[in-house]
Amino acid sequence: MASAAFVAVTAGNEAAAQVTLPEINVTDTRLSGVGNVDGVVPLGAGIVGASTSVITAEDIARSPEQTLPGILSREPGVQVTNPFGAVNGARSVVDMRGFGASAGSNTLILINGRRVNDVDIASFDLASIPRESIERIEITRGNSGAVLYGDGAMGGVINIVTKTGVALPPKLRLDGAFGSFNYKEGNLSVSGSNGPWSASVYSNAIGSDGYRQNNHYTQYNGVADIRYTVQEGSFYLNLSADDQSLGLPGGRRVQPDIGMNQLITNRRGATTPYDFGDKQGYSGTIGFTRMLAPGAELIVDGGIRQRLQQAAFFNATPTMATTDPLRAVDTTLTTSSFTPRIKLDSVFAGMKWNALGGIDYYNADYNSDRSLQLGSAPINKYDLNQSSLAAYWMQTISVLPTTDISGGGRIQRTSIGARDKFDANAPGGSSCFPPFGCFPNGVQGIPLDESQTNHAFHLGIEHRFTPDFALFGRWAQSFRVPNVDERVGMVTSGGIDPTTFRLRTQKSHDVEGGVRFSNGPLKVQWSIYNMNLTDEIHFRYAPNFIADNTNLDPTRRYGNETIVTYAFNDAVRFKGGLAYTRSVFREGIFAGNDVPLISKWTGSGGVSWDIWQKYLTLDTVVRYVGDRRMDNDQRNLQPLIPAATTVDMRLGGQYEQFFWSVAVVNLFNKQYFDYAIASPFPDGPGSSLGTYNAYPLPGRTFMVKAGMTW
Repeated sequence: MASAAFVAVTAGNEAAAQVTLPEINVTDTRLSGVGNVDGVVPLGAGIVGASTSVITAEDIARSPEQTLPGILSREPGVQVTNPFGAVNGARSVVDMRGFGASAGSNTLILINGRRVNDVDIASFDLASIPRESIERIEITRGNSGAVLYGDGAMGGVINIVTKTGVALPPKLRLDGAFGSFNYKEGNLSVSGSNGPWSASVYSNAIGSDGYRQNNHYTQYNGVADIRYTVQEGSFYLNLSADDQSLGLPGGRRVQPDIGMNQLITNRRGATTPYDFGDKQGYSGTIGFTRMLAPGAELIVDGGIRQRLQQAAFFNATPTMATTDPLRAVDTTLTTSSFTPRIKLDSVFAGMKWNALGGIDYYNADYNSDRSLQLGSAPINKYDLNQSSLAAYWMQTISVLPTTDISGGGRIQRTSIGARDKFDANAPGGSSCFPPFGCFPNGVQGIPLDESQTNHAFHLGIEHRFTPDFALFGRWAQSFRVPNVDERVGMVTSGGIDPTTFRLRTQKSHDVEGGVRFSNGPLKVQWSIYNMNLTDEIHFRYAPNFIADNTNLDPTRRYGNETIVTYAFNDAVRFKGGLAYTRSVFREGIFAGNDVPLISKWTGSGGVSWDIWQKYLTLDTVVRYVGDRRMDNDQRNLQPLIPAATTVDMRLGGQYEQFFWSVAVVNLFNKQYFDYAIASPFPDGPGSSLGTYNAYPLPGRTFMVKAGMTW
């Protein structure tokens, strides 16, 4: 009953500045100036017409929930699923504006303005970033970010801006933490500058037994930044590395027709007690900036990023003395890039205008061996290469002191070459049935060589009636090219015919409007949107019992999002959010049905209280996630993933160079899960109503943390 969507995710994840648009050069973001301490974007900041918000370094440090996916889940319009136990947020999937199982390919993650989403189905793992290295997180909702950053920005863009040592005195920070399920964490960071030179290094090490059996976890991360900065420009080098090992316990089965409910009888057990997924990542970026003239700056950089993944899966149960290899995946993905661009900031005919334009070149090599077990000859050997070359331009003009208009476009040429080598003689490549003979367990895919040209555009406007009240709106088009895992999993005729690797490009047309309002300590942002998609790429069970990646019938997303902050006084502050998100099929056999894994209603509210200056502080967050359809349930017949409300608290303080905190997540020990795979009733062979596999999350957990700075 394992969902097609989840199997595809498993194969990829487990083995498998200050008006609009200027950059902040020390971090090289293409979009900046979208943050302040309140978390609500100042009027006139960000992509004109888009809904934007920010999470500051202080927000991250004071959050009771210390995983990045958990922190992001407070933001309206952002939902998170945790199929892998949620330990440190490892391989959790962040979903903006309701994409469900394909969220990882429709939410674009950037680090310092450079895309880090790869061409496979595995979304960028936020657990691979040391939290202390983050200066702020900029969130741009909707698809307008596709003009600046390319495909995959259907739901929105999350830009993680990291710290540097520019113009800072030398600083050393050391801290450690321990918590539930034998959680242990150590963090070390060093930063500072000497004249024009500056450097920073952030590292951490994490280990945990995990909430469930076979959910052990280790993670090592390191990032470094070296810069030479003068008035005329700068030179920078960014390096990072990470190493992760994660046990994969599988789902807990609920099957009413035989009286089975493992969520009750053995919630923390493992269906797959030996499965695991490991990964290692390395990246480097080098570049320079140069002021060509007043108001004109050139930025030239390039980089290389590599991710290695190994996973093994077994036919095994907790009572088996031996393991029986089922399948293994060993994948290497290498991505190189070159991204020169120019920024212009000037006044023309009495109107202030900003522009940003450039060229993006990305080349990715994907090599994946699919074998019976790691180290044996591959049954299928997939080799895919995808390259893209794009040109883009975004222009913003202040036609009036109170009115900004922006427009931009991107043209992108993408080429894909895909090859599959099938070896029936490899271990597991054939099944033998004496005396009838041996028969191959698969078929070789048909080679694909394909190129296509896609376009994205954005038109936006913001009008400020007063310094504290503005209306904004936008119209945009974006696209998403199929990733390589979706192409590999594009099965035809139930797997009898060879894959052709061929899927159509997904496209989206968005409209959005909203209001920003400020009145002393109160700040409010509200927006409403509509997205019409064609050729959405998804994994599903079809009525003819074929499970594959396919282009869906037309779908629609619509909803509204509200962010409110209020400062009661200097010591007590409130931040809350509420979102209504609908994702439905517009046409086809599922017309009118909900797209799975999207909650209609989500909300959060939190209070930060400086009880005694910074010596003693309290932070409390309440989060609500409404019920949602399970993965695989396009027919909307199976039970819903139940709604859940959780409360998190953190008590902390700082005295001179010493700091400490005690945090409790899920204070009232709510038993819940946010991901489940339904039996594809009535389409799947042997499927049944009410049957599903759920992936339970921890109840009440705690973490104690302490450290000091020099």
